[in-house]
Amino acid sequence: MKKDRNFDDLAKKFAENIYGTAKGQIRQTVVWQDIEYILEQLNAASPLQVLDAGGGIGQISQKIAALGHQVTLCDLSSEMLTLAEQEIAKNGLVEQYRLVHSPIQEISEHIPAPVDLILFHAVMEWLVDPITTLMGLLDNVKPGGVISVMFYNYNGLLFKNLICGNLTHIEQGMPHRKRFKLQPQQGIKPDEVYQCLTEAGFDIMGKTGVRTFHDYMHHDRMGDYSFEQVLDMEQKLCRQEPFLSLGRYIHVYARKPLTEATPTLMANLNHSNKDKG
Repeated sequence: MKKDRNFDDLAKKFAENIYGTAKGQIRQTVVWQDIEYILEQLNAASPLQVLDAGGGIGQISQKIAALGHQVTLCDLSSEMLTLAEQEIAKNGLVEQYRLVHSPIQEISEHIPAPVDLILFHAVMEWLVDPITTLMGLLDNVKPGGVISVMFYNYNGLLFKNLICGNLTHIEQGMPHRKRFKLQPQQGIKPDEVYQCLTEAGFDIMGKTGVRTFHDYMHHDRMGDYSFEQVLDMEQKLCRQEPFLSLGRYIHVYARKPLTEATPTLMANLNHSNKDKG
């Protein structure tokens, strides 16, 4: 029986490879720009309640906590939580955090009420049933709140294999290669994520491609550039098509309506539909 990926065995290496690299810096930069916009739109008079679902060491949520907001970080890996606790203490953010050792699917049991903002970053691709897990998380967003979802993009994975000539691998359905332990287990199709959000009644606020070209470059033999140029160009292209949809990851964020449609509004819509009939 398949299980969601637990990083107890690779927590430290995973954290170093994801956050201590050029890839990680690009990811942090473009996603943080979106988070700043989300926080501006939430425009809270008091500290926000934030859930970092499958948050690992909480790189993004620590920046949110540093602004004075309260964060609950949950993770399946106790080793990840230990690393998170160390980083949070080092950054003087202990009072802003509550750490929960729990599968995401059970997080409702650990939070007293729906929250203002959920971060669900780079988790779906490690889950057995990612869309169902996302649907369950949406119930934990309070009216007017936002969910921020970043996922390993199926289209980016397909494009990478195409330009590398891995056509046999594509024809086999791009199965996960176990020898690459830090490579996500699967690509997530963007339309399935967008559909899940909209069918739940959320309004998509924005989309960003994360590493729209960096991972496709032949860094050892092409071009004359600096990392600063790459980062600048990634920021310029990440919200434009077709580059957005080719990102190795996609960040999409969506807001839950403040209220359901009022009876008066629904009656007007029904009346209008009858007139059209």
